[in-house]
Amino acid sequence: MKKYLLLVPFIALLAACGTTDPYQKRSDNERERQERYVERAIDKAPEWMFKTPISNSAVYEAGTAVSSDFSMSDIKAKADAYSKICMAAGGTASQRTKIYRTDSEATSTELSESAIRTSCKDVDLTGIEVREVKRVAEGTRFRTYVLVALPTGDANILRKAKESAKQREFAASHQEQAFKELN
Repeated sequence: MKKYLLLVPFIALLAACGTTDPYQKRSDNERERQERYVERAIDKAPEWMFKTPISNSAVYEAGTAVSSDFSMSDIKAKADAYSKICMAAGGTASQRTKIYRTDSEATSTELSESAIRTSCKDVDLTGIEVREVKRVAEGTRFRTYVLVALPTGDANILRKAKESAKQREFAASHQEQAFKELN
């Protein structure tokens, strides 16, 4: 009996590994290719994708995206990182998800769709900087990793200049009214 029990898993293993079905081999090869892409995306990712820098004068976020178009990969990766900074600074997001699932004895089918909108109406991203970019090939597509930083307080020179310009504009527009009140 023991010999039989040991033989059953061995036969199952041989059957799974030694298939002569060309379509099963094609399916296995495709799955393995996709797994290699995912593993490579993790292996090639810069350290700051997993552990963003910490600073008292800036907020850091990382983003990644893949596209068959070089520029679109960069744009999507930046949008990913910008939306994370936006959320960290008090932005809002809304999400809609549709899921349809059907099951039968033999198969399960799922169709899902998700749309996410990030809104930064009340969050000023003036002064945000792209600190690092890394691009790698992923099959016939481009993967972009991007690290962005939003300086805070006095470190954000562009925001300070923007606020100073607003104050000068306000003062200029109210100057005439103030002198009229003095007369």
